[in-house]
Amino acid sequence: MQINICENPIATAKAFAEYMLAWHKQHGAMNVALSGGSTPKILFDLLATDYAAAFDWTKINLYWGDERCVAPTDSDSNYKMTNEHLLAKVNIPEGNIHRVLGENDPEQEAIRYGQLIEQNLPKKDGNPVFDIIILGMGTDGHTASIFPHEIELLDSAKTCEVANHPETGQKRVTLTGPVLNQARSVCFLVTGDNKKEKIKQIFEEQDVAKSYPAYHINPKEGELIWFLDEAAASSYKKP
Repeated sequence: MQINICENPIATAKAFAEYMLAWHKQHGAMNVALSGGSTPKILFDLLATDYAAAFDWTKINLYWGDERCVAPTDSDSNYKMTNEHLLAKVNIPEGNIHRVLGENDPEQEAIRYGQLIEQNLPKKDGNPVFDIIILGMGTDGHTASIFPHEIELLDSAKTCEVANHPETGQKRVTLTGPVLNQARSVCFLVTGDNKKEKIKQIFEEQDVAKSYPAYHINPKEGELIWFLDEAAASSYKKP
């Protein structure tokens, strides 16, 4: 596990952008799973401005680690946010954008999206292999849309599952634990002091952290990299 602590959310986003660019320059074509949230929004703005010309977008295929089951025009849509802050501003072919059809029946869409990923990506140990998966972490320790009350999704045999938000009941389509842990690189982008206690508990491997889905993300053969701002890392003291 690598830990990168940056001054603020913008510096955190820039550190990841540099990592992604270095990966792209070394390997070329990339299959990337995106995340929603406030830090990715900053990242997408940065990629659309400072890094727009640095990437060969024709070689980058974008997927989503999770999506709310809403229309692509809905303010809750991860796709909508990504489109407004990144996709509409860079020269990426339409065919390289693989969105979850959140407006469709959730169960059927989880099957369709899982099959799409399985067809498009290489496989190892029966699971599709993403090059980079971007993840966030909620204040409850959830990641993608795997919440503590549905932690069994970490062990699902399916590529995608339907998840339910614990408070609103909103349905979401999410990648499952085995797919997350098969990636060549998993990058957490976490900012804000409201995450600092969970970060401390996870990094110190406290027993309570085992109930957090984010704790269990650790690629079998790939890299696990945490990009944090100082606020999120403020309770953790490196040994």
